Amino acid sequence: MTVTRDDTREDTGGEPSRARLISGPGMLLVWLYGVMVVGAVSRSAVQIAMDFGRAPLAYSLSALAGLVYGFITYSLVRGGEKARRAALVCCAAELAGVLVVGTWTLVEPSAFPDSTVWSYYGGGYLFIPVLLPLSAMYWLRKASARRSEAA
Repeated sequence: MTVTRDDTREDTGGEPSRARLISGPGMLLVWLYGVMVVGAVSRSAVQIAMDFGRAPLAYSLSALAGLVYGFITYSLVRGGEKARRAALVCCAAELAGVLVVGTWTLVEPSAFPDSTVWSYYGGGYLFIPVLLPLSAMYWLRKASARRSEAA
């Protein structure tokens, strides 16, 4: 099996397949991100449809969180080095968002008449929004190190 420049592995049959990112604990990350996609998107969709004027910033941030979770899930499933790097960048952006919004909700609670997925560092979601990007970044960096050793 050889690794080619376009981030694929060629099996002995010559058919390329993307290097997997979701083996082992990576599969748990995909599952957790999938749950977060469903939670954030469905929550924001209902809130935006029912009462957007009440807390437009909070509901928009929840929708953004759902999109970020969706892109990370897609990148993990897609596999390959480019997807790994894209997921790593999105996880860093997600972590920054959680830290900014989490701090903002503590410092200025009146800015958020209703909570977001990232409010209080994801406290309404068992702090998964702050723990998940840290775990994913660790896993993605570890996957990169494993690929470097294999090459």
